[in-house]
Parts: sequence; C-alpha cells; structure tokens
Amino acid sequence: MNKQELITQIQQKKSFLCIGLDVDLSKIPTHLLAKEDPIFEFNKQIIDATHHLAIAYKPNTAFYEAYGIKGWLALEKTIKYINANYPELFTIADAKRGDIGNTSTMYAKAFFEDLNFDSVTVAPYMGSDSVEPFLAFENKNTILLALTSNKGGLDFQGLKTENEALYKEVLKTALTWKNSENLMFVVGATKASYFEEIRKIVPNHFLLVPGVGAQGGNLQDVCKYGLNKDCGLLINSSRGIIYAGNDENFALKAQEEALKLQQEMAAILNTCC
Repeated sequence: MNKQELITQIQQKKSFLCIGLDVDLSKIPTHLLAKEDPIFEFNKQIIDATHHLAIAYKPNTAFYEAYGIKGWLALEKTIKYINANYPELFTIADAKRGDIGNTSTMYAKAFFEDLNFDSVTVAPYMGSDSVEPFLAFENKNTILLALTSNKGGLDFQGLKTENEALYKEVLKTALTWKNSENLMFVVGATKASYFEEIRKIVPNHFLLVPGVGAQGGNLQDVCKYGLNKDCGLLINSSRGIIYAGNDENFALKAQEEALKLQQEMAAILNTCC
C-alpha cells in the first residue's frame, strides 16, 4: 500500500484508528480456548467487528512468538485473513527489528514478502545500513522508533547531544537515508508536548502513535500538534479496544470502543482537514 492509498482510506472512513492485535491467551474470552486456534479466532472476530472503523491493524509479534510455532501460524493466518478479506486495510508488523545489513534484509523479506505486511517497526540504534534494507522494498513502509511512550523512553532518546536531544538527531539523520520517503515514525501519545517540535522536522511523514487509552495518552493533545494536511497520524489502541469485553459479546464491545474513537477522530478531521 502506498501513502496516497492510506490517505484515501482515512478520508473515506473519517478515521485514523489503528487497532493493536496483542493477543494474550490469559485475557481472551475463555470460550475461545476450546477452538482449534483461539488466537486467530479472537483476531478474526475483532477484525470482522471493527474493520469499517479502523484503517490499520498492528499485531505485536511478541504476543505470537511467545506461543511458539502455534503463535506464528496464528499470526500468518491473521495477516492472510486481512489481506484476503479487507485488502484496503494497512497492516503493521510491530516487530521492532534492526540488525546488520544482511540480517535486516532477511527480516524485511520475512515480513514484506513471506507474510506480506505493508509495514514493519524498526529500531534505528545500529544506523543506516540496518534500516535501508527495509526501505528498499517498493510500496512498503518502515516505521522507525523515534520517541516511544514507555516510562524509560527518555533514558536514551531524550539525552542531549552537542546540538539537541538524541531523538531529534535520529529523525534528522533518518531523512538523509536512501528511500527515506518510505519512512514513518513511532511517537508515543504520552509525549504529546513533543509533537510540535517533531512536526518541524518531519512535517509530511506519517506518525504511528501508541499509548492512547490504557497507557494514558490523550487523542486531542496528540492531534493538536501532530496532525498535518493529510492527517499524518495512525493512532493505535490495543487493550482499550480488544479487551473491552470478556464474554461471548467481546467483539461487539470492541466495536463499541472503536466506534467511540472513530467518532472522535471524525469530528477532528471535519474541523481541521
């Protein structure tokens, strides 16, 4: 999926909602545990109930790798289901990969070619040759960790270099890499006060924003400084949506929570974009 196709989906659905599929078997409705593949069944029902309200889905690969081969197969079934039934949706492999060049190439092949995700999250710590193999894939997006929402995010990201904070150096340097137009950036919703400065550096790139809802991030605060002319935001909510219910009506409860966010987003878009 290219950038314009993503923008079109935002405009048509009046939504910039990304739903995180972080499946924990200890939290899903117990009746699903009797299914042959409870992880996939959970995802399928969530997707079917919310696909008209969201523009993206983001499985965190750790929640699948934790269950070994069964978890990985569930991830494969999930992405195939989305691509086959809702091809207009943007898919994100939240894998946070990053390694020397030839290893990164293999990671990129795994997520872009084998699983056919539209994008993957990547850690920038090892520099350009660890990221450019991802950027080389046409019509695929690399989502670089810039300023994360976790408590310890500023331990390194906020360190002052000779000129400015390290996360700003990461943003500026990344723009010099080959195929940098294929970059997006992760910026946590709990860092809303930083968005104005970030937008000065990357005014036209999409930002993936986790941390709204359960982690305490506020949608209005993020949009105040993070929106650009194309919207430019993918707001992720995971636990607040997928675990809204814990009985046989769990998918309906998820839909209700997704609708609340989508309606809030529609009001924002109608005002500014």
